Amino acid sequence: MTALQRLIYQEAGESVMTISMYQVAVPSVVRSLNNLIAVLEKGAAHAEAKKIDPSVLIASRLYPDMLPLSRQVQIASDIARRGIARLAGTEAPALEDNETTFAELGDRLRKVIGFIETFTPEQIDGSEEKVITLPIGKETMTFAGQAYLLFFILPNVYFHVTTAYDILRHCGVELGKLDFLGARR
Repeated sequence: MTALQRLIYQEAGESVMTISMYQVAVPSVVRSLNNLIAVLEKGAAHAEAKKIDPSVLIASRLYPDMLPLSRQVQIASDIARRGIARLAGTEAPALEDNETTFAELGDRLRKVIGFIETFTPEQIDGSEEKVITLPIGKETMTFAGQAYLLFFILPNVYFHVTTAYDILRHCGVELGKLDFLGARR
């Protein structure tokens, strides 16, 4: 929280609650990716029960110009692992985008979760003002660490997890809001 934000809260008589960059980043991203694993498992079970070739679901899109389910999962995992690594000042391991089955997509997510869970609060906390440069095509975006987390990493992870959920739901997989949100933990 910036000094100005703290002053505004104090003048308004509000109590100030602080939460660390680590607390915002790691548990929320890990939870979303774990929930996506559960959603994919339901997709695999649906394909088996309805005798649908799983590759049909994995290649499904919500609209012709949108990316398929497999790419939604890959991008969610890429944003999560690269984003958390950037906040910590490290490099994320490279992953090939070659998953073609529900099991492979789940394994990819488990690898990314395992990687993200190696970070400690000491590696992430204090990165609020860290300058993050992000090459995107021919452009380079520059963020302060907190803005990068709140306005790039989290919205992108949620967008691609939601889109993967929506693709499977659109294909008839019985999913509900609690599948996206996850069970209470």
